[in-house]
Amino acid sequence: MFKPLDPLLHSELRLAVMSLLINTEEAEFPYIKEQTGATAGNLSVQIDKLSAAGYIEVEKTFKGKKPCTLCRITPTGLKAFEEYVKALKGYLNVKKT
Repeated sequence: MFKPLDPLLHSELRLAVMSLLINTEEAEFPYIKEQTGATAGNLSVQIDKLSAAGYIEVEKTFKGKKPCTLCRITPTGLKAFEEYVKALKGYLNVKKT
């Protein structure tokens, strides 16, 4: 009856990162950190997990002499997010008997 929820997206911080990226073409690490309220270390670990799953792309560049980490959602990540939302809606639309 219930579709399984993607455990990778079921984490609050990873879901927040994906939600931010779904609405932007790309986002810089400090912006994601500010919006989620996460620590740099925890956010870095969660971004690595999303990247390893192919849900996001991470590009390391420089702005002048400062390092800049850019994150973008991938087509795989977009599909996973849409499936997660669809499954979650199934949980919310259960009819009471």
